[in-house]
Amino acid sequence: MEPAEYDDEHDDPDEARSAEGDDAEEQQTRRPRSVYGVGTEPDVRFSLANERTALAWLRTGLTLVAGGVALTTLASFGEGNEVLDIIAGMACLAGGVLALAAISGWRRRERALRLGEPLPAPRILPVLVAAVALFALAMAGYAVYQVVA
Repeated sequence: MEPAEYDDEHDDPDEARSAEGDDAEEQQTRRPRSVYGVGTEPDVRFSLANERTALAWLRTGLTLVAGGVALTTLASFGEGNEVLDIIAGMACLAGGVLALAAISGWRRRERALRLGEPLPAPRILPVLVAAVALFALAMAGYAVYQVVA
């Protein structure tokens, strides 16, 4: 078994006090203050995982907006299709909602991490699951209608 490496960086009490002062100053200047102004700095791995989760939600929202734009462009060719326009509008709206939910969820989780509280339950996930299920049912109904009509 290897002995732990000796870290002489934090042996000097003056340096340690200076580092604590830097941390306090950084905590006062980081934005948003509603998140970084509370609690203590969490383990960086948890904070980065929270950020990755928010970015994944944001990426999904951006994908929905891009899909909506693509559908609108597709509907503009030829005669146009009102169903495609409605779906495109719903996709763009859902993408915007997901982007807002991403930042809201990130704030709630980061605050919980900083305060040492249990992580809050996801708000948008049940709504997203219901929306995808309803959309799938609506599209299946539309497909059946197109075949029968």
